[in-house]
Amino acid sequence: MGAAAEYIRNIRETVTSIFEGMAVSASHFVRKPYTVQYPDRTPVRVQDTLPFRYRGILEVDLEICTGCLACERACPIDCITIVAEKDPQTRNMVLYQFDIDIIKCMYCGLCSEPCPTGSIHHTTEFEGADFSTESMIRRFVKDPVLAYKPKKGPETDPQILPILNRGMRYLSEFAQPGGDKPASGGDGAA
Repeated sequence: MGAAAEYIRNIRETVTSIFEGMAVSASHFVRKPYTVQYPDRTPVRVQDTLPFRYRGILEVDLEICTGCLACERACPIDCITIVAEKDPQTRNMVLYQFDIDIIKCMYCGLCSEPCPTGSIHHTTEFEGADFSTESMIRRFVKDPVLAYKPKKGPETDPQILPILNRGMRYLSEFAQPGGDKPASGGDGAA
Protein backbone atom coordinates (compact mmCIF):
# COMPACT_ATOMS: atom_id res chain seq x y z
CA MET A 1 0.00 0.00 0.00
CA GLY A 2 2.97 2.33 0.53
CA ALA A 3 3.92 2.41 -3.16
CA ALA A 4 0.38 3.16 -4.32
CA ALA A 5 0.00 5.96 -1.75
CA GLU A 6 3.30 7.54 -2.84
CA TYR A 7 2.19 7.27 -6.49
CA ILE A 8 -1.08 9.09 -5.72
CA ARG A 9 0.81 11.75 -3.66
CA ASN A 10 3.20 12.38 -6.59
CA ILE A 11 0.26 12.84 -8.97
CA ARG A 12 -1.40 15.27 -6.52
CA GLU A 13 1.85 17.28 -6.12
CA THR A 14 2.28 17.41 -9.89
CA VAL A 15 -1.26 18.66 -10.46
CA THR A 16 -0.89 21.20 -7.62
CA SER A 17 2.40 22.56 -8.99
CA ILE A 18 0.90 22.84 -12.51
CA PHE A 19 -2.03 24.87 -11.16
CA GLU A 20 0.31 27.08 -9.10
CA GLY A 21 2.37 27.83 -12.21
CA MET A 22 -0.74 28.48 -14.28
CA ALA A 23 -2.06 30.82 -11.56
CA VAL A 24 1.12 32.91 -11.78
CA SER A 25 0.83 33.01 -15.58
CA ALA A 26 -2.89 33.85 -15.42
CA SER A 27 -2.22 36.70 -12.98
CA HIS A 28 -0.06 38.38 -15.63
CA PHE A 29 -3.04 38.49 -18.00
CA VAL A 30 -4.87 40.92 -15.71
CA ARG A 31 -1.82 43.05 -14.71
CA LYS A 32 -0.72 46.13 -16.58
CA PRO A 33 2.54 45.30 -18.42
CA TYR A 34 5.65 47.16 -17.29
CA THR A 35 8.02 45.97 -20.00
CA VAL A 36 9.68 48.76 -21.99
CA GLN A 37 9.22 48.06 -25.68
CA TYR A 38 12.77 48.88 -26.77
CA PRO A 39 13.50 50.80 -28.98
CA ASP A 40 10.03 51.78 -30.16
CA ARG A 41 8.48 53.29 -27.07
CA THR A 42 11.30 54.80 -25.09
CA PRO A 43 10.70 58.50 -24.33
CA VAL A 44 14.33 59.42 -25.09
CA ARG A 45 16.65 57.66 -27.53
CA VAL A 46 19.08 55.44 -25.66
CA GLN A 47 22.02 56.94 -27.59
CA ASP A 48 21.08 60.38 -26.24
CA THR A 49 21.36 59.16 -22.64
CA LEU A 50 24.89 57.78 -23.00
CA PRO A 51 27.86 59.86 -21.78
CA PHE A 52 30.36 61.56 -24.09
CA ARG A 53 33.03 59.01 -23.16
CA TYR A 54 30.88 55.97 -24.05
CA ARG A 55 32.87 53.43 -26.04
CA GLY A 56 30.53 52.54 -28.88
CA ILE A 57 31.31 51.65 -32.48
CA LEU A 58 34.35 53.45 -33.88
CA GLU A 59 34.06 56.25 -36.39
CA VAL A 60 36.68 58.15 -38.36
CA ASP A 61 36.56 61.78 -39.48
CA LEU A 62 38.65 61.59 -42.64
CA GLU A 63 38.62 65.39 -42.87
CA ILE A 64 41.10 65.55 -39.97
CA CYS A 65 42.88 62.19 -40.36
CA THR A 66 46.61 62.75 -40.85
CA GLY A 67 47.32 59.22 -42.08
CA CYS A 68 49.98 58.73 -39.40
CA LEU A 69 48.95 55.06 -38.82
CA ALA A 70 49.21 55.53 -35.03
CA CYS A 71 45.77 54.01 -34.48
CA GLU A 72 46.61 50.97 -36.59
CA ARG A 73 49.83 50.37 -34.64
CA ALA A 74 48.09 50.86 -31.27
CA CYS A 75 45.28 48.39 -31.98
CA PRO A 76 46.14 45.18 -30.09
CA ILE A 77 43.99 42.93 -32.28
CA ASP A 78 44.61 44.47 -35.72
CA CYS A 79 41.02 45.37 -36.51
CA ILE A 80 42.13 48.61 -38.23
CA THR A 81 43.56 48.46 -41.75
CA ILE A 82 45.05 51.59 -43.27
CA VAL A 83 46.74 51.94 -46.64
CA ALA A 84 48.36 55.35 -46.98
CA GLU A 85 51.21 56.45 -49.21
CA LYS A 86 52.99 59.72 -49.76
CA ASP A 87 52.40 61.12 -53.23
CA PRO A 88 55.89 61.74 -54.68
CA GLN A 89 54.76 64.73 -56.77
CA THR A 90 52.74 66.69 -54.21
CA ARG A 91 54.47 65.22 -51.13
CA ASN A 92 51.06 64.87 -49.46
CA MET A 93 49.85 61.73 -47.70
CA VAL A 94 47.04 59.97 -49.60
CA LEU A 95 44.66 57.54 -47.88
CA TYR A 96 43.63 54.64 -50.10
CA GLN A 97 42.01 52.43 -47.48
CA PHE A 98 40.78 52.94 -43.92
CA ASP A 99 38.77 49.95 -42.71
CA ILE A 100 37.66 48.96 -39.22
CA ASP A 101 36.45 45.42 -38.61
CA ILE A 102 33.74 45.90 -35.99
CA ILE A 103 33.55 42.15 -35.34
CA LYS A 104 37.16 42.08 -34.10
CA CYS A 105 37.03 45.37 -32.20
CA MET A 106 36.96 45.00 -28.43
CA TYR A 107 36.19 48.70 -27.82
CA CYS A 108 39.25 49.26 -25.65
CA GLY A 109 39.91 52.80 -26.88
CA LEU A 110 43.65 52.28 -27.38
CA CYS A 111 43.39 53.41 -31.00
CA SER A 112 41.92 56.80 -30.13
CA GLU A 113 44.57 57.74 -27.57
CA PRO A 114 47.57 58.20 -29.92
CA CYS A 115 45.58 59.99 -32.64
CA PRO A 116 47.01 63.53 -32.83
CA THR A 117 43.79 65.11 -34.10
CA GLY A 118 41.13 62.89 -32.53
CA SER A 119 39.86 61.78 -35.93
CA ILE A 120 39.19 58.22 -34.71
CA HIS A 121 36.73 58.15 -31.85
CA HIS A 122 33.99 56.08 -30.28
CA THR A 123 30.38 56.97 -30.97
CA THR A 124 27.25 56.26 -28.96
CA GLU A 125 26.17 53.72 -31.58
CA PHE A 126 26.08 50.24 -30.08
CA GLU A 127 23.62 48.25 -32.18
CA GLY A 128 25.87 46.51 -34.65
CA ALA A 129 23.94 43.32 -35.33
CA ASP A 130 23.70 42.28 -38.96
CA PHE A 131 23.18 39.21 -41.10
CA SER A 132 26.58 39.17 -42.82
CA THR A 133 30.10 39.58 -41.53
CA GLU A 134 31.11 41.57 -44.61
CA SER A 135 28.77 44.39 -43.65
CA MET A 136 30.49 44.62 -40.25
CA ILE A 137 33.65 46.00 -41.88
CA ARG A 138 33.35 49.78 -41.90
CA ARG A 139 35.02 51.15 -45.02
CA PHE A 140 35.64 54.87 -44.61
CA VAL A 141 37.58 55.56 -47.82
CA LYS A 142 35.59 55.17 -51.03
CA ASP A 143 38.01 57.07 -53.30
CA PRO A 144 41.61 58.09 -52.48
CA VAL A 145 41.59 61.00 -50.02
CA LEU A 146 44.27 63.53 -49.17
CA ALA A 147 45.21 63.28 -45.52
CA TYR A 148 44.83 66.31 -43.31
CA LYS A 149 48.00 68.32 -42.83
CA PRO A 150 47.94 70.26 -39.54
CA LYS A 151 48.66 73.96 -39.79
CA LYS A 152 51.49 75.55 -37.84
CA GLY A 153 49.04 78.09 -36.43
CA PRO A 154 45.37 77.80 -35.61
CA GLU A 155 43.04 76.17 -38.13
CA THR A 156 41.27 78.74 -40.34
CA ASP A 157 39.07 76.55 -42.57
CA PRO A 158 35.47 76.99 -41.31
CA GLN A 159 34.48 73.49 -42.46
CA ILE A 160 37.40 71.74 -40.75
CA LEU A 161 37.45 73.81 -37.54
CA PRO A 162 34.33 72.32 -35.85
CA ILE A 163 35.44 68.77 -36.69
CA LEU A 164 38.94 69.46 -35.38
CA ASN A 165 37.54 71.06 -32.21
CA ARG A 166 35.37 68.00 -31.59
CA GLY A 167 38.38 65.72 -32.11
CA MET A 168 40.54 67.78 -29.77
CA ARG A 169 37.73 67.82 -27.17
CA TYR A 170 37.57 64.05 -27.46
CA LEU A 171 41.31 63.83 -26.89
CA SER A 172 41.27 66.17 -23.91
CA GLU A 173 38.30 64.51 -22.18
CA PHE A 174 38.69 60.87 -23.16
CA ALA A 175 42.06 59.89 -24.54
CA GLN A 176 44.46 61.87 -22.42
CA PRO A 177 48.06 61.60 -23.65
CA GLY A 178 50.54 60.05 -21.27
CA GLY A 179 47.95 57.78 -19.71
CA ASP A 180 46.73 60.39 -17.22
CA LYS A 181 43.23 59.96 -15.93
CA PRO A 182 40.80 62.74 -16.80
CA ALA A 183 40.63 65.46 -14.21
CA SER A 184 37.49 65.24 -12.12
CA GLY A 185 36.32 68.79 -12.05
CA GLY A 186 33.10 70.36 -10.97
CA ASP A 187 32.02 71.12 -14.53
CA GLY A 188 29.80 68.02 -14.69
CA ALA A 189 31.58 66.49 -17.70
CA ALA A 190 30.94 62.78 -17.91
